[in-house]
Amino acid sequence: MTNVNQAFAPLAARMRPTTIEEYSGQSHLLGPDKPLRKMLEAGHCHSMILWGPPGTGKTTLAELIAHYTQATVLRISAVTSGVKDIRAAMDTAQENARYNQRTLLFVDEVHRFNKSQQDAFLPFVESGVVTFIGATTENPSFELNNALLSRVRVYVLKPLENGALGDLVERALVDTDKGLGERKLHIADNAKQALIDLSSGDARRLLTYLELSADFTDSDAIAIGDIEQAVGQKVASYDNKGDTFYDLISAFHKSVRGSDPDAALYWYARILEGGGDALYVGRRLLAIASEDIGNADPRAMQLCINAWDTFHRVGPAEGERAIAQAAVYCALAAKSNAVYMAFSAAKALARKTSDAPVPIHLRNAPTSLMKELGHGDGYRYAHNEPNAFAAGETYLPDEITGSRFYEPSERGLEKALKAKRDFLDGLNAQSSNKRQ
Repeated sequence: MTNVNQAFAPLAARMRPTTIEEYSGQSHLLGPDKPLRKMLEAGHCHSMILWGPPGTGKTTLAELIAHYTQATVLRISAVTSGVKDIRAAMDTAQENARYNQRTLLFVDEVHRFNKSQQDAFLPFVESGVVTFIGATTENPSFELNNALLSRVRVYVLKPLENGALGDLVERALVDTDKGLGERKLHIADNAKQALIDLSSGDARRLLTYLELSADFTDSDAIAIGDIEQAVGQKVASYDNKGDTFYDLISAFHKSVRGSDPDAALYWYARILEGGGDALYVGRRLLAIASEDIGNADPRAMQLCINAWDTFHRVGPAEGERAIAQAAVYCALAAKSNAVYMAFSAAKALARKTSDAPVPIHLRNAPTSLMKELGHGDGYRYAHNEPNAFAAGETYLPDEITGSRFYEPSERGLEKALKAKRDFLDGLNAQSSNKRQ
């Protein structure tokens, strides 16, 4: 018999899977013969980060892990918890360990914890007092400490595919214990597809819309009109890993690169309207500042960093506008990909010549032995030379001396940098002529 709490719980909560077989999506992790599934079925687990968009089953997977490993679950939300709560949870975990009881610590929105809060987990994760499972919608490599990342494995959860979402709708309609089965409802094909499209890969959103639509229908069939009444308007198409996301951010990047501030603002607004993260756009602007603007206008990089800092200091309401300001500036800034191209060429050559020895005059000589071996011999200290430039000196391995990577453009500050390089090239040429 359904208990009172379960009876009044939302459909998405009632339909939460209790076995791997009921779990929707993530076949790349939990499909037959996948390592994570084998581990759970064997009753084993390790500390991990579950990274994926909302509604992809991060919390559910953590609960399944606890169930299959017979662990006690402690839950902490980074939105409401601090170091004091972490310590209290660790005390409980240590007490459990005394009775040989495994503790699984589930930290929701772990990316919201600051460095000191994340550090508080480390000794307990390392000692095995807890199995740590963090859930995040943000890229862990940007938002989590390296020390914590080195002690866990990251699993990427993907937005649910249409097939999995369709199966979830059908299960919810026929399940008499947890779903809507007692109402004997059906759903029109176009209404079902509309629910799938509106959910954008989010199972929780799908079930919420299905439940609302069921409440709006006055027959035994859910029609597309019921969905329109329930949802009210089309939900913006956006998710952190799907094609739509990449299309939106691509349009934004190309608008800035193409020097169209109005288009840049529009695509930025579209991302925000869809529930996207302004700081992701901020990160992309930092990439644009080096990839597409570079030394043509070095101020762009600083303005993007300032916008990022502003967001953290004053919050989204004002911070989103600061990022918009940076987007407009970057769109109208002088453009050059010279640094981007130069660095790519340098990396390619470095891979090919990774065994080229450092020239003797450039080697470090911290000991008398190294000095006796000639390290540093012949090095010319640039500050002691005319124009603080050792004309004719070489700084590359012998076999690639003369290689040129960076070719400044004629735009913005790079025009002055090009003139400086031409001047230095002239001094090198003069030095070479004298030696001849």
